[in-house]
Amino acid sequence: MSIALSIIDIADKEAKKANATKVTEIELEVGQLAGVEYRALEFAFESAVKNTILENARVKIHKPKGKAICVDCKASFETSNLFSACPKCGGFFYNVISGKELRVKTLLVD
Repeated sequence: MSIALSIIDIADKEAKKANATKVTEIELEVGQLAGVEYRALEFAFESAVKNTILENARVKIHKPKGKAICVDCKASFETSNLFSACPKCGGFFYNVISGKELRVKTLLVD
């Protein structure tokens, strides 16, 4: 619920900056490694937007896949969790390069 409320707060502030009265579309980026349960976010968001600037907005959620680069062998690979071993060398030390995103990507306002 706190993530949904933060999204509403961001949208409200940005809409006010643009002198808009409503948001018609919001595009979110929530990576697969961000630790967010998508169904829970959608449920919380649906409840939280009532009587707000986002009440009738179309919501698009992009879900970038997890990608990492192994520190040991420099292999690049996809991962669905933060505890996978490198498929090339079996190492567990890697830098996540995508999939942890959690942001408002775009807003369309009137």
